[in-house]
Amino acid sequence: MVMSGSGERILFVHDRPGDESALTGGTIARLRADGARVVVLYATTLTETDAAAVQAALAALSARSWHELPRGLEPSSALHNEIDELGATALVVGAVDDVLRDAATVAAHAAGLPVFLARTVRQSPGQRLVAIDVGAQLEQKLRALAHFPARWNVTDHRRALVDGTTDVITDTETFLQTNAPHPAPPQLASRPARLTLANRSLAGLGGLLVGILFGVLGTIAHQATLTLFGIALPIGLTIAFVAIAALLLGLRLVIGDRFVVGLAATGLLVTIFVLSLRGSGGSVLVPAGLPGTLWTVVPALIAAFVLAWPKLPPRLRAPHQGGGA
Repeated sequence: MVMSGSGERILFVHDRPGDESALTGGTIARLRADGARVVVLYATTLTETDAAAVQAALAALSARSWHELPRGLEPSSALHNEIDELGATALVVGAVDDVLRDAATVAAHAAGLPVFLARTVRQSPGQRLVAIDVGAQLEQKLRALAHFPARWNVTDHRRALVDGTTDVITDTETFLQTNAPHPAPPQLASRPARLTLANRSLAGLGGLLVGILFGVLGTIAHQATLTLFGIALPIGLTIAFVAIAALLLGLRLVIGDRFVVGLAATGLLVTIFVLSLRGSGGSVLVPAGLPGTLWTVVPALIAAFVLAWPKLPPRLRAPHQGGGA
């Protein structure tokens, strides 16, 4: 509750008529003087007499918007709807009923709003309270209180309740502020454990063998073409390049060790080089021409790109979401 002018939209929640004046009347008047919008919500059904008293009391506080909490809904759901309808920026709760007070707090915090619980120093020993100076609005508060003679009698700055107790109406109203809990900051995902020497050696050997296998299969298949509308499409070369990129990039992302990726690339490129040489019988698996040239050059470029790519940062892991309240 910042008292910053017309940008504030405050929802006041009270048990019954008169509480708005006794517990928060000065604050309502001050907010209205600063241009804020105020709506008072009552948990009980008002009679015609109650409604007339509320209308007169709020008019004394320069406010007029009030209504009853809708029936037939769970309290926190009904309050959540009220918050949305008003576009509230804060809740002020004067309710003494535990169920209503807790429901208002839950609804406000779910909407990310602060809650101000009307409290006296005696009611909240050891707790830090927000004190609102309502000295300039004290006369308005006294006039509002006078509209509820069935609950108390106001003389000067003293209020005598029907049960015989009295209290002094001061120029300060105090609140216990509870802010909406902040979501836990995202945590860095734990890094995978570093491979031991033995595991790294085995992974490197596996990468080398897989690289050799892909080199053999790609060399055999790279000349395959698919004729479509009289055009020969290099389907074999395309599939081979995609397979090589998927192999090296997959090893880099999953294992995260350039040593393993480097051995896989070495096995691949050495195999392509060996198979591109002319055989003893004069056979050639990689004939001269554009497809052969691409097959000997592009895999090396893919390997260099994957190996040279900077180390990926650890992913952000969202905090665990528990069940709703």
